[in-house]
Amino acid sequence: MGGAARLNAPRALLLWAALGAAAHIGPAPDPDDWWSYKDNLQGNFVPGPPFWGLVNAAWSLCAVGKRQSPVDVELKRVLYDPFLPPLRLSTGGEKLRGTLYNTGRHVSFLPAPRPVVNVSGGPLLYSHRLSELRLLFGARDGAGSEHQINHQGFSAEVQLIHFNQELYGNLSTASRGPNGLAILSLFVNVAGSSNPFLSRLLNRDTITRISYKNDAYFLQDLSLELLFPESFGFITYQGSLSTPPCSETVTWILIDRALNITSLQMHSLRLLSQNPPSQIFQSLSGNGRPLQPLAHRALRGNRDPRHPERRCRGPNYRLHVDGTPHGR
Repeated sequence: MGGAARLNAPRALLLWAALGAAAHIGPAPDPDDWWSYKDNLQGNFVPGPPFWGLVNAAWSLCAVGKRQSPVDVELKRVLYDPFLPPLRLSTGGEKLRGTLYNTGRHVSFLPAPRPVVNVSGGPLLYSHRLSELRLLFGARDGAGSEHQINHQGFSAEVQLIHFNQELYGNLSTASRGPNGLAILSLFVNVAGSSNPFLSRLLNRDTITRISYKNDAYFLQDLSLELLFPESFGFITYQGSLSTPPCSETVTWILIDRALNITSLQMHSLRLLSQNPPSQIFQSLSGNGRPLQPLAHRALRGNRDPRHPERRCRGPNYRLHVDGTPHGR
């Protein structure tokens, strides 16, 4: 039976009624765009996370998949893997440039075609090309990240989305194939200081250029390596995209040392609207999928929890940029 057959009767009737009501509102939207993190937008029903897998057959994994993301990482379940190599970042020695974009769901940075930015190492068997930097955040501090560590959330989460450029030609094709995607995730706290890379994205002159849905602003001379902590460990697992179609082709790499932004920068994020200026303001915050069951998937880490004093020592705990360990 399909995903809808698994619904209990009241929930199925609710969905059926909502879909019927939506059909009378106006022209049918593009099915690839017809999803939200909230079930009600401007008074109209738009499928939120519980319904993603029920409104589009291509998204069925959102409802029935067994390797879905995000997850809560219990550190006691993380297996130490001493053979995980350090992460490597290649930019060809050039600064990053691209477009900062309010998609109506996320703050996204879309890199220009050149320079090509690749990540490798860690659990990755292939080189993966950066396709998007995505920022998710909450309406209050301490809640907003998709992933959690020991049942604890963070104020925001930065996701670097890559596709396997050795096996596939683009992100769309890679998302449908094995070993297709790699997502590096960095957690963000609110503090008195700010990560230098995020400061470029979130300074007042920049962030006010993307106040509304579909607003975009071009940035250049960015040093992506400055996004990463000086030293860190990571945890990796096999999961899925956390947006439709929820393809289970993602190697997730969670950096275990959080970044900081200031309370003013976080406030600026919460003032971004998920709607165009002609519609009522609704904050972009709360743009994350709820936690999914980890089940029996393995969590691996590159630091030994039995020896926490070794957490951040040596080249294995630094980002290697174009062949050189990154430090400040």
